[in-house]
Amino acid sequence: MSLTIVIITLFLSAFFSGIEIAFVSSNRLKLELDKKSGSFFSKILSIFSKDESNFIAAMLIGNNIALVIFSISMTDLLIPHLDFIKSDLLLLLVQTIISTIIVLVSAEFIPKAIFRINPNYMLNFFSIPLLIFYFLLYPVVFIMIGISEFVLKYIFRLKTEQVNQVFSKVDLDEYLDSLTQNIVGETPQNTEVEMLQNVLELSNIKVRECMVPRTDVSAINIKSSIKDLTDLFVDTKFTKIPVFKENIDNIIGYVHSSDLFKKPLTIRSIMLPIPIVTESFPANEMLNAFINKNKSIALVVDEFGGTSGLVTIEDVTEEIVGDIEDEHDNDDIIDEKISEKEYLFSARMEVDQINDKYNLNLPESEEYETIAGLFLSLNEDIPKQGERIEFEDKSILIDSVDKKSIKLIRIFID
Repeated sequence: MSLTIVIITLFLSAFFSGIEIAFVSSNRLKLELDKKSGSFFSKILSIFSKDESNFIAAMLIGNNIALVIFSISMTDLLIPHLDFIKSDLLLLLVQTIISTIIVLVSAEFIPKAIFRINPNYMLNFFSIPLLIFYFLLYPVVFIMIGISEFVLKYIFRLKTEQVNQVFSKVDLDEYLDSLTQNIVGETPQNTEVEMLQNVLELSNIKVRECMVPRTDVSAINIKSSIKDLTDLFVDTKFTKIPVFKENIDNIIGYVHSSDLFKKPLTIRSIMLPIPIVTESFPANEMLNAFINKNKSIALVVDEFGGTSGLVTIEDVTEEIVGDIEDEHDNDDIIDEKISEKEYLFSARMEVDQINDKYNLNLPESEEYETIAGLFLSLNEDIPKQGERIEFEDKSILIDSVDKKSIKLIRIFID
């Protein structure tokens, strides 16, 4: 009889422990959406979601009751087998050690590991027995919660507040991941899910990852003439040109091409202030700043205050929706697969973009973004045209350079 009770209470303890961790680890957004779909099991789970504290308390009380009964029955079961121990203290110690090991392994570690694998499924699968136990234990929960609130309110002078259910970024991210696993190929739904995932990832992206680098910035001296400014607008086809004083590390504003219709006499008369941000500024905050300040361009500076590049609202938006053809995009970007073992890229192509498209498994790092940056990190020297380095099962060849930068890179698969 004692053995039967031990097994039953051990299973009950494992059940309550597993359900507790499943409820805590579950995706609440998925539970809420399932409830909206009207399924029977999700409606049962919605009862628990409405009052999470009572549900957790019910699981804890159920677990404690099961463990108390288990301890008593386990003692009765062990005593006949431990009669050779004459010391009561030693007998108690041995019983405690044996019971603790059994409980930790069978009713804690194993069930929690299993229930954590797919918590939402486990909650749905056990929803009916959960409902039965919840209503059986509710009177005890009601009394215990009442006593706890009385002690907190009248003895410790603390107020208890009911916390409204809030879905976190993690809940949404996990739900979107589950959707992408069920979508095969490029579909409108898949594109929308990817865009939502990109929005969630925007806070992890820094401005330096989406800015136009300093070497590609076209700027004009504040002392230049309006004719020089007009010619620069025509040559670059940009709508906004940064203005610097003395050198490009001292950008003091920018001018918009539309202001040339005002027939200004000097650049200063039409110069607009330009926001300044650091390279490490989060992209999501940059987007909010653009919207709130009604701006579309900002100057990016490095840790020493020098010009690092420019970032526009289009650059940040591209992190969400993908490539947008804007004034700062080069028409001559080269992205070509020559053969199965040879590729030709513009040096400014991003490593993660190449990996996503061609599955080349090039090493990625926070130290660089582009294929040129990858070469420099491996070479650790200023490269010359025709220079080649090898790593893993690949080799990178500098196909074209100019005075200041790498232009074209070839990648060979050995």
